[in-house]
Amino acid sequence: MMCTTCGCASDVVTIDGTEPHSHDHAQHHHDHAAPAAGPRTISLEQDVLAKNQLFAERNRGWFAGREVFTVNLMGSPGAGKTSILERTILDLRDRLPVSVLEGDQATTADADRIRATGAAVVQINTGTGCHLDAHMVAHGVEHLKPPRGSLLLIENVGNLVCPAMFDLGEQARVVIVSVTEGDDKPLKYPHMFRAGDMLLVNKMDLRPYVRFDAQRCIDHARRINPGMDVLQVSAETGEGMSAWYDWLVASHARAATTAVQS
Repeated sequence: MMCTTCGCASDVVTIDGTEPHSHDHAQHHHDHAAPAAGPRTISLEQDVLAKNQLFAERNRGWFAGREVFTVNLMGSPGAGKTSILERTILDLRDRLPVSVLEGDQATTADADRIRATGAAVVQINTGTGCHLDAHMVAHGVEHLKPPRGSLLLIENVGNLVCPAMFDLGEQARVVIVSVTEGDDKPLKYPHMFRAGDMLLVNKMDLRPYVRFDAQRCIDHARRINPGMDVLQVSAETGEGMSAWYDWLVASHARAATTAVQS
């Protein structure tokens, strides 16, 4: 089966090391046959995204009903998503209960790192799939059971393309880019940066050793998405992380207030 957005193949999904099970990929996959050109391809993509949106809305309702503030963290492999999660969990443990869904094609390596912090975590392995979708998240949440009023952080599969297209039912999207990736990423992957609510420019401790203009990267991102919040951080040293925590706590509080009023 192939993803209509990028052609990736994915036949099974594994949740936290359990036995692989057939996944209903109707929401974002089609047959092994090569996709037809023209209107047929467009129709398939629209169908895929429409079905994903149905699952996303169900997730959104579930999160809202339990006041679980959900954040989708997206970025390239190696941007430091897991390192940011580790430090966030440890530093926020006295302010907010945090649980994690980890998305990767294979292994439980990142989930093992998160588990070592003491946080509840479920690993979702997508096989050759290049992104999480709303149905996968629904299955993961069934296993994770995040407590009422908590913070749920979803680490998406490392990829600057497809994750931006798939709504998971989250309340916020965070894009993480590291100084080792180059300051042109917002220009090369505009859909990802257009989709984000927050940009974390990570690994600022390495800034003296690489060719990276942080302000240029930020300017590029804000040209694409003027309303995007931006923080420069280092998961290694803790630089800028307190502002990130404040953003999470404030966003969580706003979401809880909105849920009560509605």
